[in-house]
Amino acid sequence: MSVSTAIVSQMPYLRRFARALTGRQSSGDAYAAATLEAMLTGCVAMGEDLDPRAGLYRIFLKIWSSVSLNHARPEPDASDAAGAAARNLDAMTPLPRVAFLLRSMEEFALSQVAAILEQPVAEVEALIDRAGSEIAAQISTDVLIIEDEPVIAMDLEALLEDLGHNVVFNARTHREALGAIEDHTPGLVLADIRLADGSSGLDAVNEILVSGEVPVVFITAYPEQLLTGERPEPTFLIVKPYCPETVKVIVSQALFFNRVAHATGRVACGV
Repeated sequence: MSVSTAIVSQMPYLRRFARALTGRQSSGDAYAAATLEAMLTGCVAMGEDLDPRAGLYRIFLKIWSSVSLNHARPEPDASDAAGAAARNLDAMTPLPRVAFLLRSMEEFALSQVAAILEQPVAEVEALIDRAGSEIAAQISTDVLIIEDEPVIAMDLEALLEDLGHNVVFNARTHREALGAIEDHTPGLVLADIRLADGSSGLDAVNEILVSGEVPVVFITAYPEQLLTGERPEPTFLIVKPYCPETVKVIVSQALFFNRVAHATGRVACGV
């Protein structure tokens, strides 16, 4: 397989990473496209110390970090909502978040994360530990889980409660999910795609979003069905089998960016 072919095959995963990092599909896709163009045109050298996939992420992060806004601290706003968003943005600093996403969501080895960031391994370990502390400090909310496998649903509930969230309902079907929100709209939805009765978690989410904006994290064993590049795709996506750290960081990312979006007049629902 040629280097260019290997790079193109990784683009759905780079887009997923970019969206989680930036919190918006449009921004993430723009950075990913710029990265692909830079690599295929030879404008940026990959580095001989990295394989094509790791080299792709290093170049992406060089492009992303070249925009000063990504690292700028927000100025406090007069409104309470915007002020809270600014404080959260200041609390969740960029580099620890990047290191955590590379390790937990993209599943790079610690040594690969260090090479991508061009940091010592010990420093990367410290960044990931710092990210865990920052994530734990995020605001708690009520969560609706849409998952047909009881063991997975229980595991997700335990992970979310460990973060300080309150799971209000575990729905196994499309109908149960819609019934769960009749009296109370959750602050977050965590949804599988294929449900027990053959119904779709994606359809349930779309109907939930008709009645109100809420951040959504999709969890699925079939990411290729969503990461096609041909239609609106989820910003926050977890692939089964998952590791607990991945769930924790993606959930915190979704809630964090949703708060920032509300404060600035943009609502990011994750789809």
